[in-house]
Amino acid sequence: MEKENKKEKKGKGSKMKFVVGGIVIAVVVGIVIFMMGGNTQSTDNAQLDANIIPVRTSISGYVKEVLFEDNQEVKKGQLLVVIDDTEYKAKVAQAEAALENAKANLGAMKSNAMASNQSASAAMFSTESTQETINSAKAKLNKAKEDNKRTKNMFAAKAATQSELDNSNAELEVAQATYDSALKQLKVSQSQSAGVRSQAMGQVSMISLAEAMIRQREAELKLAVTQLDYATIEAPCDGIVSKRSIEVGQYVSTGQSVCSAIDNTSLWVSANFKETQLENMRIGQPVEIKIDAYPHIKLSGKLNSFVGATGAKFSLLPPDNATGNFVKIVQRVPVKITIDHLTKEELKILFPGLSAYVSVKVK
Repeated sequence: MEKENKKEKKGKGSKMKFVVGGIVIAVVVGIVIFMMGGNTQSTDNAQLDANIIPVRTSISGYVKEVLFEDNQEVKKGQLLVVIDDTEYKAKVAQAEAALENAKANLGAMKSNAMASNQSASAAMFSTESTQETINSAKAKLNKAKEDNKRTKNMFAAKAATQSELDNSNAELEVAQATYDSALKQLKVSQSQSAGVRSQAMGQVSMISLAEAMIRQREAELKLAVTQLDYATIEAPCDGIVSKRSIEVGQYVSTGQSVCSAIDNTSLWVSANFKETQLENMRIGQPVEIKIDAYPHIKLSGKLNSFVGATGAKFSLLPPDNATGNFVKIVQRVPVKITIDHLTKEELKILFPGLSAYVSVKVK
């Protein structure tokens, strides 16, 4: 009987030790989970993201070739669409001809300006020659006046004849007429010189106008060449082209959508954390990333940046708490998380929009 009691007491003691041990383990595990929970901030409100570039036409015309299929992998610069460029080649040729004509016109203007400058120089020399003629005529006039004065004195003293006096008067009149004519000739020469100089200045101004016309023609040629280049549409990045909306023979307008290019070579995670989780989150903190579609893939990254406003502020109709009844709602802040490394195999199976779970190590 005593042995049975001892066995019973021993069994109860073992059970108590087991229960106490279980409680201790549970408490320790709880403390560890609590401590670890304080070191991280996590959310399942996250998804993979990438640059999705709309590919559009830059000119109007008929589609000549479509060189891609929907959901096809492409490389940056790969030719996607060719638009009929006959009209744009003609515009380039027209612009080139207009530029050559403008250059020829500039050459003619320079030749005319050179001729006008030479004419102005000749007119200046003519004016100087006329001035010399005036000086000579004035000297002869002064001599004629002195001679006439002496002849008159001699005639008064009866030392000269009437004929000599008449000749002296006539010489004085001729000298005066010659001088007056030279003065008039100087005015005419000066007027002609001023006109030629004005014409030369006008020709110089025409050169500036011709040079401006050349710059305009060069700009028109550049625009025509650019439009011709737009006749071929290339892939803007490495990735996948989807949502093809163009066919051969179709007439397209400027700005019309061709397809969308997804740059899946540079993925990141867009996560939306509650505002109550942001206190200890900092840029550069390490992040663990799990993809819902592929649970076996575990990625690492870094907290890159905060968007700068809550998601509600980017909505079409942002809430206005100043109107109506106010109900406090925990806001979410978008956060960008960069991925450290992706293998080629992972790049092939990961796409923008896939759901993700992220955990930021804040301590």
